[in-house]
Amino acid sequence: MTAATHSTLFPQVPETPDAVLDGLDPEQREVALALHGPVCVLAGAGTGKTRAITHRIAYGVRAGILQPATVLAVTFTNRAAGEMRGRLRQLGATGVQARTFHSAALRQLQYFWPKAVGGELPRLLERKVQLVSEAAARCQLRLDRTELRDVTSEIEWAKVTQTVPADYPAAVAKTRRDAPRDPAELSQIYSTYEQLKRDRSVIDFEDVLLLTVGILQDRGDIADHVRGQYQHFVVDEYQDVSPLQQRLLDLWVGDRENLCVVGDASQTIYSFTGATPDHLLNFRTRHPGATVVKLVRDYRSTPQVVHLANGLLSQARGKAADHRLELVSQRDKGPEPVYTEYGDEPTEAESTARRIRDLIAAGVPAGEIAVLYRVNSQSEVYEQALADAGVPYQLRGAERFFERAEVREAGTALRGAARAGRNDSLLDGAEDLASQVRAVLSTKGWTTRPPAGSGSVRDRWESLAALVRLAEDFETAKPGATLTDLVRELDERAAAQHAPTVQGVTLASLHSAKGLEWDAVFLVGLTEGMMPIAYAKTDEQVEEERRLMYVGITRARVHLSLSWALSRSPGGRASRRPTRFLNGLRPGSTGSGARGGVGGG
Repeated sequence: MTAATHSTLFPQVPETPDAVLDGLDPEQREVALALHGPVCVLAGAGTGKTRAITHRIAYGVRAGILQPATVLAVTFTNRAAGEMRGRLRQLGATGVQARTFHSAALRQLQYFWPKAVGGELPRLLERKVQLVSEAAARCQLRLDRTELRDVTSEIEWAKVTQTVPADYPAAVAKTRRDAPRDPAELSQIYSTYEQLKRDRSVIDFEDVLLLTVGILQDRGDIADHVRGQYQHFVVDEYQDVSPLQQRLLDLWVGDRENLCVVGDASQTIYSFTGATPDHLLNFRTRHPGATVVKLVRDYRSTPQVVHLANGLLSQARGKAADHRLELVSQRDKGPEPVYTEYGDEPTEAESTARRIRDLIAAGVPAGEIAVLYRVNSQSEVYEQALADAGVPYQLRGAERFFERAEVREAGTALRGAARAGRNDSLLDGAEDLASQVRAVLSTKGWTTRPPAGSGSVRDRWESLAALVRLAEDFETAKPGATLTDLVRELDERAAAQHAPTVQGVTLASLHSAKGLEWDAVFLVGLTEGMMPIAYAKTDEQVEEERRLMYVGITRARVHLSLSWALSRSPGGRASRRPTRFLNGLRPGSTGSGARGGVGGG
């Protein structure tokens, strides 16, 4: 049995409420049946947490215990919310709200603003960088692009920790935060930025949460309205909530106890944004009668990958480490992790690209391989190496699948062909659904063989190829399905942001890889100064870097490669050391705390 599947096939909707529970392991089943009172699910990486909570919601809805419209499930990314909506739809639980904190708050703010404040809600500022730049200029401060990004992030941190401009310097001192500018200067920029927003009647994403909190605190009638609408709450990735999000959640829930939270303190990697695992770790203190379920059966990774992940965490220190979960792999044995030392970065990238090409030749799909690094600037050398090796790739963090121009054009073409039916000469001779889709998309640039090289032409082809594969899977799952059925499926997926898989090697930062998984993962650039990053000075910051590496390791299902280069460029001085986090874990290295000697593999 596997608790998590990466198949793109379309499962049949379970016929009965009890059928929703089929295939859950005992702990997941316990989660699904715990429909009342506070529930805390401590879920390790790869243990099927999304499966457990979506089946919990679906079982409650299908059994008539939960009314769909009264359930609000919140998470942190549009992709995670989209995946949740997609799974709930496949389980026959439509009508449940699955949203990010921001999107749920924005809907409420738009609805209640005229009643609470009057007039129209101020315009939402999509990107605050421009206004922060203007605020800095008004303070006679010049910021380069990197400083501008860092100052913008710092303002976001201040807002989600509910720190006003005047209190910012004191907050930095108290938290020993490494501010990107002099705190007094930053406080001035922050204050000016807030004034510019007021002058122009605009709000930013953090204001959405702050204003919603303000309205719910000040207007009991509106708070009662929201609490009347939502009776049951589910919070995914609870270790990532900020103080502001927790305040909003408290106001939504009120004095009721129908709250289910899911998280893993060992995957807290966003504290720089204000996220804290304290709410997860203190949940039982706040809710003494809470049902607590631990998910430790790892269905994702082989025993070899899990052994390394557990070993890494066994060296961790601090509060989150005291609550770590010891994972138990449910998979057959796989290959040992591979440790490789290189002389320089280009050699590391070229060798990684060759090994990826070998994996693809051995039958591992390109879309099931990822190269993960600590900072985005590391991607360029890997983009070049993969392009030179003729390996398709995609950068994580590109625009959403259904918003890509070629996907929108393809949808329009498929819709037109579905309306025309047999009157469309393009479909002559195309008997089954998949061949009809291939015929239509061939007019948009799809070909049976991918174009050579990388870049926008390749990206476009990969998007169309993903639609072709989706049609093939759809037809396999639903024989006799028509183009009209497929167009309806695409519309529902677009609404849920439930994207198909694009077949290319993923290049991603460790932070953006959270929540994803691949058959083969290459963790690259694992040197001191990069992992942990040079600016991680305090014990807490170093422990967060360890957790970040843990997240990277636990993305791998079968193949895991860890590598580092002793110098940046060919012929450079070999002054770098492999990360201390692998001391005592990789062959040829010594104990956990010491900075062991160099060991290759």
